[in-house]
Amino acid sequence: MGMTKADLVNNLGTIAKSGTKSFMEALQTGADISMIGQFGVGFYSAYLAAEKVVVYSKNNKDEEYRWESSAGGTFSVSPVTEGSSLKRGTRIVLHLKEDAMEYLEDRKIKDLVKKHSEFIGYPIYLSVQKTKETEVAEEEEEEEEEKEGDDKPEVSEVKEGEEKKPKTRKVKEVTTELEKLNKQKPIWMRQTEGEDTPSEAEYQAFYKSLTNDWDEALAWKHFSTEGSLEFKSIVFIAKRPPFDMFEQQKKKPNNIKLYVRRVFIMDNCEELMPEYLSFVRGVVDSEDLPLNISRETLQHNKILKVIKKNMTKKCLDLFFEIAEDKDKFAKFYENYSKNLKLGIHEDSANRDKLAKLLRYNTSTQGEEQVSLEDYVSRMKEGQPGIYYITGESRKSVEKSPFLEKLKKKGYEVLFMTDPIDEYAVQQLKEFEGKKLLCATKENVALGTTDEEKAAFEKAKEAVTPLLTIIKDTLGDKIEKVVVSARLESSPTCLVTGEYGWTANMERIMKAQALRDSSMGSFMGAKKTLEINPTHPIVVKLLEFKDVKERSSLVKEMVWLLYETAALASGFALDEPAQFAGRIHKMMSLGLELGASATEEDEDEDMPDLGPAQDGAAPTDMEGVD
Repeated sequence: MGMTKADLVNNLGTIAKSGTKSFMEALQTGADISMIGQFGVGFYSAYLAAEKVVVYSKNNKDEEYRWESSAGGTFSVSPVTEGSSLKRGTRIVLHLKEDAMEYLEDRKIKDLVKKHSEFIGYPIYLSVQKTKETEVAEEEEEEEEEKEGDDKPEVSEVKEGEEKKPKTRKVKEVTTELEKLNKQKPIWMRQTEGEDTPSEAEYQAFYKSLTNDWDEALAWKHFSTEGSLEFKSIVFIAKRPPFDMFEQQKKKPNNIKLYVRRVFIMDNCEELMPEYLSFVRGVVDSEDLPLNISRETLQHNKILKVIKKNMTKKCLDLFFEIAEDKDKFAKFYENYSKNLKLGIHEDSANRDKLAKLLRYNTSTQGEEQVSLEDYVSRMKEGQPGIYYITGESRKSVEKSPFLEKLKKKGYEVLFMTDPIDEYAVQQLKEFEGKKLLCATKENVALGTTDEEKAAFEKAKEAVTPLLTIIKDTLGDKIEKVVVSARLESSPTCLVTGEYGWTANMERIMKAQALRDSSMGSFMGAKKTLEINPTHPIVVKLLEFKDVKERSSLVKEMVWLLYETAALASGFALDEPAQFAGRIHKMMSLGLELGASATEEDEDEDMPDLGPAQDGAAPTDMEGVD
């Protein structure tokens, strides 16, 4: 509506004349700080790019005036007698600095408007020059001049019924016109239900405009929150995850754009969404946040914490909506399963909800991935809990010795082969009241009957004398030796403590380039060797335990049992060369080559098995046959 002379002096001259003193005094008296950023105070940001600013303004109550200042502490106001001739309103002219001439480029101005003011309710026009070619008829005089000096008349054939077309030429015409820059409407301000609801095509067009993605969105959710807190939002999920989704420490996330009353504030607002939902794209428009919001004030803003809580809840609702479409959810889970598992680890408030979205292959369902709810619905009567096994791949866990007894009892086992599963199950202790039981940990409940317990105790008593020999032979390689109730066809397996690392977790931690090596000393060292009391190899070793001339054979067989158990259980061998030497010796004996074929190579690699007994060779292994 324009400013009078008094308005120009009061609104534009105060800060330039006296600095921020009067403004700070106003703050101390209780002025609204949200006024920062509006015309008057924010006006002086023009001097970041301009060395001089001239303001022409005309109000109906006064004549047109010119305000001018170079930000040197002084300004001038003078009436406009000629030149501008505004009917009403205000015009601002910036005399740019030499290093700010880029702001004269159309492209730069368009980028700025698109980023900061694309969705405000007032139209923004840019005066642009456009060049277009038009055809104009050539004048006959020019043609006559070209023909001067030519005595011969030019003969042109014109067919009957045709008119001779005049010659034309193309002329470039430069025009200046106003181009509207903020054409994109704030789609989130429209109703989520009713006649004003955006169509699917409008949502997809907005998604592409927002993200610059060439592909369409997989799913979206448009919602508004009203009451004590008011904000509107649209969130989208891309069909393809960003290639650097988990490398956010290298760049600032910019997936959620924060607006305050349609004015863009920032695009890297980490406080709006938890880290595990960093793949969600969208906008949040708040009516309650002040326009002068900054990163420092965001960290302590209670409104933003409430917005974050609501945004997380709505995203989870969207995931469950996707889960209703099996094919769409399969694509979603393939791309974003790691994010859901990261949420299990980080978001304790929503852990139970996220657990319902997890899908795993199992020992009974073939290629189909099942949810924990499906697993619980199929649990056998009396089953102690939800069994799972972690490993590097599905193939490596399907034939694991840890599953032998569980398979015999008909218990279903979840295959967790993603490295992040190891971190997720540390936090997800149970699901719907059912405990998650790791098949590779000691003391795992197997749901044995009284008859099975009685048979186990009898077999355990028979092999107890062998346990001391095995522990003395292996020394500090293991913490203890126990008789196993989980094995059926394998002679041994190597298990970890209930609260220690699994074999898979130990493998993952060793692969960390910046790992703390001291952690493995107390998290990964406590291993227990479990032996199958009914296996033929164990029964045969029992026959040798009291025969002195077979003591070296027993010790060598114990080492082989330990190393094969470690490999089958997913552990890496500390000294693979020694294990290879023992296997080579076994092959030599099997091929009837005798011990001499490998003894020269093996003498250095084989461990000290103790002094040989009278009448027995130190490495006698013919007893294996």
